[in-house]
Amino acid sequence: MSKQHPALGIHGVEIKSLVTHCDERGFFREIIRTTDPFFGEGFGQWSHSIMYQDSAKAWHIHQHQIDQWRVPIGVLKVSLHDTRPDSPTYRKTVDFLMGDHQEQIVLRIPTLVAHGCKCLSGPAHLFYVTSNIYNPADEGRIEHDDATIGYDWLKRSAIK
Repeated sequence: MSKQHPALGIHGVEIKSLVTHCDERGFFREIIRTTDPFFGEGFGQWSHSIMYQDSAKAWHIHQHQIDQWRVPIGVLKVSLHDTRPDSPTYRKTVDFLMGDHQEQIVLRIPTLVAHGCKCLSGPAHLFYVTSNIYNPADEGRIEHDDATIGYDWLKRSAIK
């Protein structure tokens, strides 16, 4: 696991740092194995989404499904918000970048952690494995401008 990654600021969120093997032909990168400790819930479905630059998708939340995210092309600003009252990080929000020129990871999003993303460089490809097959009853939505979360999807990064 990666150390000090911002995603780890939310209790129960895990990341898997990916190892890349390069040579003159290109590279090989293993993504997920069924034996990975954070993949214990198993496989339900593998999906692929493309997001165009400046588009955002937020907030999604699941009662039962666990998501495993991978961004191999483009850059997404990923935001996570903990809605679990019994969690030590309840109501905490973190955001970070996934994709090109970022640490190559797979992100594990536990149940009841609201998640969303905005495409900063695109098109961006989001591949995700879910622990269950698609179930509309488990596809929760929270408005992008929900006052209890207080997240501004239009805010630009600070100049440093």
